[in-house]
Amino acid sequence: MALLSRVADRVYWGARYIERAEDTARVLRAFGDLYVDFPVAAGLTWGPLVAITGEPPLTDDAGDRGEQAVLHRLIADRSHPGSIVSTIEFARENLRTTREVMPREAWQAINQLAQLSRDEATRAVGRRTRDWFLSRVIEISRRLDGVLESTMTRDAAWHMWRLGRLVERADMTTRVLGVRAAALLRSPLDGLDEVQWMGVLRSVSALQMYQRAVRGPIESSDVLRFLLFHEGFPRSVRSCLVGIQAEVLALPDPAGVIAQVGEVVAALDACDPDAHDGWAIDADMDRLQVAIADLDRAIIARFFTW
Repeated sequence: MALLSRVADRVYWGARYIERAEDTARVLRAFGDLYVDFPVAAGLTWGPLVAITGEPPLTDDAGDRGEQAVLHRLIADRSHPGSIVSTIEFARENLRTTREVMPREAWQAINQLAQLSRDEATRAVGRRTRDWFLSRVIEISRRLDGVLESTMTRDAAWHMWRLGRLVERADMTTRVLGVRAAALLRSPLDGLDEVQWMGVLRSVSALQMYQRAVRGPIESSDVLRFLLFHEGFPRSVRSCLVGIQAEVLALPDPAGVIAQVGEVVAALDACDPDAHDGWAIDADMDRLQVAIADLDRAIIARFFTW
């Protein structure tokens, strides 16, 4: 079936790249808000954020120079495949040849996102327009999902789109926890821990929903438990895995992929949200990321070989 090869491949990767751009924008916007409010003496730096894209942290992180280097790398660097400008271009290129399976309004939103990125990404490295640009990336990405939710036929292309979104979202949540939460547990700052954990929650737009679900102070174990296991929150790893399983089961002959979803669930269940050792959280997230990468390979082997 053609859809479950070339077209399915491009829809899946288009969805992953759109989700990656949106999630990177969320992380940068939340960290920018935290950085502005933090005292200089606290030593908060931008360099470790680069690790969220799977690269080593930038070490030259002296004040504004470090901020500009990191923001250029993650927003406007066309040579970096994890930057917002690159991921949006990859998404557009993947989806350009699949317009026959997507509503016209969706393609218009993708084009608008690409045009925004081309015109404004370089200027968004500076503080003057950064928040506006990141908010627009998130807004258009959310509008794209709304268009598809309300107008796209629930066929194989739809399931592939949802599958790509959810795999990328689960992976990004583990990366945020592996970088930011683990670093916070390794180097706590007296009197500022709660503010930093609020920043972690804001990185995945989870603060308000966390506060509704968990009454009382914001503590590390509660944040980790919410972002890993709260099935009702759509950006938690558990919620993503529930969604991934449903989308895979809607596709033909899913047995091998479902087995790999089970491996990711097992890796998630082995995580300890009560750990107060940043290295242990980092190791848990590494195992989860490996399991998600194996799931991605299983999806490719089952559905995209032609």
